[in-house]
Amino acid sequence: MEHVGMDLGKKESQIAIITEAGELIEKRMRTERQRLVGYFKDRPKAKILMEASTISEWVARLLEELGHEVVVADPNYAPMYAQRSRRVKTDKRDALALAEACKLGAYRPAHRTSDEQRHVRALLTVRDSLVRVRARFVTLAQALLSREGFRVPTGSSGCFGARVEELDLPEHLRVEIAPLLAMLTPLNEQIHLLDESISQLARKDERVKRLMTMPEIGPVTAVAYVATLDEAGRFRGAHQVEAYLGLVPREWSSSEVQRRGNITKAGNSRMRWLLVEAALRLATHKKRPETLALREWTERIARRRGQRVAVVALARKLGGILYAMWRDGSAYEPAKLARVRRRKAQQVA
Repeated sequence: MEHVGMDLGKKESQIAIITEAGELIEKRMRTERQRLVGYFKDRPKAKILMEASTISEWVARLLEELGHEVVVADPNYAPMYAQRSRRVKTDKRDALALAEACKLGAYRPAHRTSDEQRHVRALLTVRDSLVRVRARFVTLAQALLSREGFRVPTGSSGCFGARVEELDLPEHLRVEIAPLLAMLTPLNEQIHLLDESISQLARKDERVKRLMTMPEIGPVTAVAYVATLDEAGRFRGAHQVEAYLGLVPREWSSSEVQRRGNITKAGNSRMRWLLVEAALRLATHKKRPETLALREWTERIARRRGQRVAVVALARKLGGILYAMWRDGSAYEPAKLARVRRRKAQQVA
């Protein structure tokens, strides 16, 4: 079997092939479906290694349809590039290093998201972009009004235009913000349609339904959590999930010296932001008895480290709790959290 390393690029890709006879074939081609099919369809069956990237999934599927074995690898796995010189980096060297790693098995496969969750991630990405654009328009309109001494009453972004209409604004100011208000209407409509689609997905998925039994976890956060992890079984435990979401502290430790910094911020930034928002709501809504154990835990951290650190710590804990609920097929049980809290308190005492 031939072993192939592909250094993918948006326009062009570098290919290195190690044949069964040990011959090295190097080729550069445009990253296009017709070019790839034309070159690989007549070649002997090969094992092909490429880094995980934006375009790696469609390339991998295309080559698999041609009968080749494709491995999409984690680009952060250092041994994969052990054969490459650190002083010189070129596409040819990268492709050759991938081909040699493919032959030696010196790689770590990356998780390839299912078709269903890839579609959900795309919907969430589009919604996130529209929400950010709407927020920029609202912020700009508020700044223009504030400059003239007008203040818009607080409320949701979806109703911003209606609140502005209630103000007695001079004509020149209405002319200035009119384009922004006009753009908000179609944005709100499209965001509403996406929210409806996400709610439908939530109603059909039993995993999402269970996650939504957790206080302050709505359809968007629950659907995003399932789409981000894709499969609960690929994680060893809650702590690995927390690290995967980038919610664990950085660490520089050597011998007896241990230093910890801010969170790593690895993984999906949208999921991390949603968990932090849920944690902030949970920490500030103090009238819900089912969140008492979590709020007390957060308040103890806040007294030692401050509110911001405590909220991020709670977001990390929420990520672990949601994973345990998904793994065990259980709903949110506040009594169970209270028992765990009492047991740990007894151990400390």
